[in-house]
Order: sequence, then structure tokens, then C-alpha cells
Amino acid sequence: MSPHPHRHPHPERPSPFSWTAAALGARRAAGLLRTLAPRPADSPLLDLAGNDYLGLSRHPEVTSAAAEAALRWGAGAGGSRLVTGSTELHAELEEELAAFCGFEAALVLSSGYAANIAAVTALTNAPGDPGLLVCDAHNHASLIDGCRLSRARRAVVPHADPRAVAKELDAHRGRGPALVVTDSVFSVDGDAAPLPALAAVCASAGAGLLVDDAHGLGVLGEGGRGALHAAGLAGGPGTVATVTLSKSLGSQGGAVLGPAHVVAHLVNTARTFIFDTGLAPAAAGAALGALRLLRREPERAERTRAAAARLHARLAAAGLDAARPDAAVVSVRAPSPRAAVGWAAALRAAGVHAGCFRPPSVPDGVSRLRLTARGDLDEATLARAADTVIATAPAPYRPAPH
Repeated sequence: MSPHPHRHPHPERPSPFSWTAAALGARRAAGLLRTLAPRPADSPLLDLAGNDYLGLSRHPEVTSAAAEAALRWGAGAGGSRLVTGSTELHAELEEELAAFCGFEAALVLSSGYAANIAAVTALTNAPGDPGLLVCDAHNHASLIDGCRLSRARRAVVPHADPRAVAKELDAHRGRGPALVVTDSVFSVDGDAAPLPALAAVCASAGAGLLVDDAHGLGVLGEGGRGALHAAGLAGGPGTVATVTLSKSLGSQGGAVLGPAHVVAHLVNTARTFIFDTGLAPAAAGAALGALRLLRREPERAERTRAAAARLHARLAAAGLDAARPDAAVVSVRAPSPRAAVGWAAALRAAGVHAGCFRPPSVPDGVSRLRLTARGDLDEATLARAADTVIATAPAPYRPAPH
């Protein structure tokens, strides 16, 4: 008899998960199969795929801050933030992050995804009346999932359309609380939300405004203080922001920023905060180190925006369908999912790593390359990257030879 009979399934019984193999086959046939590609620590590729907008993830000050935090506080937080997972380091990060972005208070969570779900659900499930959620059609998946988990009635409006938002709020007027949810910079095309117009609509209707500033922090606003700071909306009583620590700050984790009473409410009600292990001390230390570096060197934000503008100009001049960037993301459309995958593969072979976005990850169903114009790249490197993207472009986007 086998010493481990439970390890030998019965071959005559079909697996209850056999449908997953068929689903994978269908995705493969459609050119939509995703696979993992672990990168080495010393990858020779020029990284235009990640979100390290300021090039801080490997900065000596940031990595040293991570190492020092791990040595002092341990490898992990040891528990949820309400048990043992809140250290003095977490509190220090929250205080400095809130002050930098112009908000009264901040709450750090284990990821930007968790921060968005926490904010959306906690700010809509009011006692007795969960109210209305108005969500931009191009919002990030974490905001969408937060909306799905909320008990509030949901209205999805056309992308970047304040009039559509106003129409939904007007129809809901007098029927309970309302919250408008939007990205500040949308991650696929890199375009910015019309925040002043949205804020005006919300103020008129008495609605709250929740903005995911993941792609704005470190890039937009004075010294990288974010899109809400740039729009003059930071710290307002009706405005709450979420940010990630994994992009411009080169670390990991997320945070919710807003009035102190809102943050206290999340501490008491947000499930992705209450029941999740606290952010690892090394990540908190790295984020704090990066934040202090950015505060000391505010020109990094301007360099990142300038790099994106130069990369876009070069691609557009060559005839590629590149979206004009409002922050650090430059999106270049491809004719099909297969063409996008092939284009990304050709770029890798030429030494450049670019993001490849295909359905269902893109809200408009259009496949594209997503390029990150990092602020630490010099002019020659940006030019080489643009020329490589142009040279590997698939038909019908490949520019005609001169």
C-alpha cells in the first residue's frame, strides 16, 4: 500500500478543474494567454515596462532605508495593523506622506489595490443607506473591484465626462450619500482626469470625490505632490485620495489620504486594513526614504514629465499612434492583440522591455504597448528607446522607409 494514498488521484475521475485547461486553450488561440517571465537581478533590458517613474527603486538611499528598517523592525510586520503591525515607522511614513501631499491624515495599507478597496467600500456603506457610486468607465481594476464589493448602487459613466457624472448625481439628489470615483491619471493611455470639473460637480451635488492618484504622486504637482495638489484640491473636506508606494516611490504598499475623521473611519471599518497583515517594515522604510529624497530633489518630477513628452514627440513624428501623455505613461496602439505581443517580443529581442496591454486589461478593447518614461533616463537612452519602438513596429503602423 502506498504510504501516501491521498497523493494519487483516481485517473478515471475527471478533475473538477478540467475546465481551466479548456479556458487556457481558448485564451491561447485568441492570443491572450499570459505567462510569467521572471527577470534576473541584473537584466540587460532597458526597462520601459515598470512603474518606477523616478528611478528610485534601486537608489542607494532607498535600498539602504529598506535594509535598515528590516534590521531594526524585522522582516515582516508580524500581524495586522490593529494588532502588532503598526510600528513607529508606519506612523512616521503616514505623517510625512500626508504632509507632503497636502492632506490632514494618511493610512498605510499593504498595497495600492487594498487601499482602493478599503476607501471605496468604507466610504459608501453608510449605516442604513449605502448611497450611490459613480465610476469612470476607464478606472483601474482595484477601483472597479471596490465598487463591486460596495453595497451602494453603481453607475458607470463614460470616460472623463463630468456632464455624465452630473446627470447621475442630479438623478440621485436627496436620496442619500454619493461618491464619485476616478483615477487621476489613467494607467492605460496615461491621460488625466478633469479633476477641477469633477470637483465642481461633486460640490454642487454634495457628493464626495475619491481620486486614485497612483500615477500622479511623484510626477504631477509641485515637486511631485500629486494631481490633487496640482488642481488645488488636496486637503478639501470632500476629497479623499489613494496612492501607491510602488510607483514613484519605488517601494510597495498603498495609502489613503484625507480628513482625520475619514482615516479613523477606515481604521474601524475597512476590511482590507483590519484583516490584512501590515506593510513590511522594509517597504515602509524604503517608501519613507524615497519620499524624503523626492522632497529634497523636487526636480525629479519635472524630469519625468519632460522625458514622457520627448518620447511621445519622437514616436508621433514617426507616424505611430501614440497618445499624448499627461504624466509618465506613453501609450502606443497596436493593430491587434497578436501584433501587440509580437511587437513586445521584438522589442525584448532588441533590448527594450515594454508593457503589453491587451483585452480584457484595456477598457476600450484596443491592444497597445505601454511605455514608462522614467525620469532617470538621459536623452540618448530615450532616443534609442524610441528608435527601437519605431523600428520594430508591426504593419500597418511601421513607418515607411525614407
